[in-house]
Amino acid sequence: MVVLDPNEISFPDPTFYHPSDGVIAIGGDLSVSRLLLAYDHGIFPWYNPGEEILWWSPDPRFVLFPKDIVISKSMKKILNRNQFSFTYNQCFRKVMENCMQMDRKEQDGTWISNELIDAYEKLHKMGRAESIEVWQNNQLVGGFYGVIVGKVFCGESMFAKVSNASKAGFINFITQNMDRFDLIDCQTHSEHLESLGAKMIRKLDFLKYLKL
Repeated sequence: MVVLDPNEISFPDPTFYHPSDGVIAIGGDLSVSRLLLAYDHGIFPWYNPGEEILWWSPDPRFVLFPKDIVISKSMKKILNRNQFSFTYNQCFRKVMENCMQMDRKEQDGTWISNELIDAYEKLHKMGRAESIEVWQNNQLVGGFYGVIVGKVFCGESMFAKVSNASKAGFINFITQNMDRFDLIDCQTHSEHLESLGAKMIRKLDFLKYLKL
């Protein structure tokens, strides 16, 4: 594992560096310049609050090609009922805060911190991070956020307060952005996203999409 120099904005080249656990570096900070360099090279931060920042570049990479989106019959019925409405970039910080507060069965606590929210909000104000909000009866019931790298949307985290909210939001986002994105980066495996059509590809193949 490479220990980052706090005075230098750099990362090991993910094309040649393939750590078995996916952690490519440790340390550094969450400055805008470091975050942008990381995402432009397929690297993302994922760590426990209060600990050193861990930077990940997993191989294989879990992704979804928009054309491969799977919409089940039950989800089609839910979407046709219009029980949810969707907005984009209306309350980015609130989406991140909800993601931070969600209890997740597969995790002990949350990996999202106020420091992380502050950092990604700066990316959002630059147009490099976006949020998708899901509403029901004028209440925010779901959503997710991610970072934009060219024609790749790097999904970070999602939340749902009612059944199917995040799934409906994700499907809406994919179907409304077919021409905008070639690839959705889901980072690591989840059964939730696999059911929607996400799959593993080689990291080297994933990195090519970032350079298109």
